[in-house]
Amino acid sequence: MIDKSRIAIFCIIGMFAGFLVSRAVLSISMFLFGINAIRDVHPKNWLKQKWWLFGLAWVALYAVSFFWSDNKGEWESHLQTKLPFLLLPLAFAYQPVFSRQQLKTLTLALGVMLSIAALYSMSFFVIDPEFYVKEYSVSHMLPTLPKRDHIRCSLAMTLYIVWAVYVWPKLEGRNVKRFVSCVIALLVVYLHVLAAKTGLASLYLFLIAWGVFLNVARKKLVGLLVIVVVPVIIFVAVKTVPTLKARAQYLDYTYYMLTHGDESGNIGDIARLISYKLATKSISEQPLTGVGTGDMKHEMDLLYEQFYPQVPEHGRLLPHNQFLTVALGAGLPAMVMFLLWFAAPLRLVRKNRQGFFFLVVWALLLFQLMIEPVLEVQFGVFVFLYFFLLQMQELKSNVAT
Repeated sequence: MIDKSRIAIFCIIGMFAGFLVSRAVLSISMFLFGINAIRDVHPKNWLKQKWWLFGLAWVALYAVSFFWSDNKGEWESHLQTKLPFLLLPLAFAYQPVFSRQQLKTLTLALGVMLSIAALYSMSFFVIDPEFYVKEYSVSHMLPTLPKRDHIRCSLAMTLYIVWAVYVWPKLEGRNVKRFVSCVIALLVVYLHVLAAKTGLASLYLFLIAWGVFLNVARKKLVGLLVIVVVPVIIFVAVKTVPTLKARAQYLDYTYYMLTHGDESGNIGDIARLISYKLATKSISEQPLTGVGTGDMKHEMDLLYEQFYPQVPEHGRLLPHNQFLTVALGAGLPAMVMFLLWFAAPLRLVRKNRQGFFFLVVWALLLFQLMIEPVLEVQFGVFVFLYFFLLQMQELKSNVAT
C-alpha cells in the first residue's frame, strides 16, 4: 500500500494547482486528501477529535439557518463553501507528520508553482507598464492566478514566505536553500509590484514579529536588522515601484475622501466601513438567529436601499469581516462558537520556535478575518485551512514530543 504521506503530498500539490488554475481540481484534491488521511480510521474514533467536533458545531449553526432562509440557493452555496471544515481538520488530525524529505518536496513544489504565478502576473506589467500604472490610480489590479483574486493570491504568497522561513532549518542541501531563497526574494518583489494591501500588510507584520522573536531568542543583531529593514523597504518600494506608488497615492485619496464624509460606496475601504455599520444594525435586531445565511445579501441590499441608496450595486457588500458575516447569517451564538473554535488551538502554543510561527500564522489569519468575509469563498477557505492546519500539525507534533 502506498504511504499515506506520499499521497498527501501529491494531493497538496494538486490543491495548489487547482487554487491557481481550476476550482474543480482544488475541490477534488481537497476531497482526496481528506479521504486518504481517514481511510483506515474507524468513524467512531472521529468523535475523539474534540476540536473537530467544535468546528462541526459552528458549521451546523450555519446549516440550521436553512429553516429561516428564504433563498435556499444562496444558503446551499454558503454551506457548500464550508464543507472543507468538515473534512480537512479531521484529515490533518490523522495525517502522519511529514518527514524532512517530504517537507522539502512540498516546499520546493509550492515554491515553483507560486513563482510561476508571480511571473505570470508580473508579465502583464512588463508588457504594458504605462497602462497598469494608470489602472492602479483607480485601484484596478494586475491580473493574478487565481483569476480576479489578488487578495487570496497575495495572502497565500505571504503565508508561503512565513512557512519557508519556518521550515528553513529542516531543508537539507545548499542548492535547496538557494532555490528557496530565490523564491522568497521573487515573492517579496512581486508582492510590492502587485501592491495588494492584505499581502503587504501581512508581510510587514510578519517581518516585525520575526525581528522581535530573534531579539528574544538572543539573536539581537539579526533581529534588530530585520526590524530596521522594514521601514527602509517600505520607503524605497513606494519611491521606486510604480504600481505601489500609485497604490499609495490612491490610499491618500481614500483617506481624504473618508475625512470629507464620502459615502458613495465607490471607494473600497470606505465601502467596508459602510458594510460594518449596516451589518451591526441588522445583527442588533436579530442577534440570536441572524437573518439566515441564504438571505444575507438580500438583507444587506435592503439596508443599503434604506440608509445608503446612493451606493451602486457593485458597492453593496456583505460585511467585510468574517465574524460579522457569521453573526449576520446565523446569529451571535454561531459567531461566538466560531471564535472559540479559532482560538482553541492557542492553548497548544509554547515559548519556542514552533509556537512563535503558529502564533504568527494565527495572527495573520485573524487579520484577514477582520477585513474580509474570507470564508465565504472557496479560495479563502482553502488558503485559511491549509496554512492554519499545516502549521498546527507542526505545533502539535512538537508538543507531543
